[in-house]
Amino acid sequence: MAAKKKGSGRKSGGPKYGQAASKSVENAMRRRNKGTLKSGPGGKGGTVKSRKQAIAIGLSEAREKGAKVPSKKKAA
Repeated sequence: MAAKKKGSGRKSGGPKYGQAASKSVENAMRRRNKGTLKSGPGGKGGTVKSRKQAIAIGLSEAREKGAKVPSKKKAA
């Protein structure tokens, strides 16, 4: 009998993020570099300077448009 291989737990398959999601993040990064990316509802939170925050905003916008993006991790 052959021994069973242990997997990483995640099924192999297609990419986690869709092409539209990557375009949305790319767009957010461009706006950050230009200094026009704003945070908060209605852009009232001020200009975004953090790279991580820009990526999060891009993914959030992609989700709103219905792009293939994994759901947000729940806070513990």
